[in-house]
Amino acid sequence: MRLEELNALVPEEAMNEILKCCGSTNWTRRMADERPFSSLDEVVTCADRVWWSLEPSDWLEAFRSHPKIGEKKAERQGSLDAQKWSEQEQAGTGKTTQETQAELSQLNQVYEQKFGYIYIVCATGKTSEEMLEILKRRMDNAPHIELRVAAAEQAKITELRLKKLLN
Repeated sequence: MRLEELNALVPEEAMNEILKCCGSTNWTRRMADERPFSSLDEVVTCADRVWWSLEPSDWLEAFRSHPKIGEKKAERQGSLDAQKWSEQEQAGTGKTTQETQAELSQLNQVYEQKFGYIYIVCATGKTSEEMLEILKRRMDNAPHIELRVAAAEQAKITELRLKKLLN
């Protein structure tokens, strides 16, 4: 999709496209309302500004649209494009040992029990081993710190997906 096409969509259609990039309904609505955009840089800057103005409940909603690292299905299913992008982003988990996969799965559960949401990491370009090490380090974070770390990872994912959407 080109930027001009996104700008020309009626709000509901624009929201459906933008939702592919981030699973927060409020973020999606506000991004659709911010149109028209003049450049991809403006879209990315606006996305970041809107993201950090949201409530933690909006961040948690976005997290639910992601599958757990190493899994294919999210709690809240998104579009086929979002599912495909997620699989591409997690490509590094396909080349892992059973031991690493088992440890990642086990720590995913511990993380979710501790923080109340799934482990979010911008997985693009990372191996399973790298994501596992990041997860281990983040387990020591205080809940209020970890929520902001996870939100920052979501912001990175959103930026990558906006660039894919507006190729």
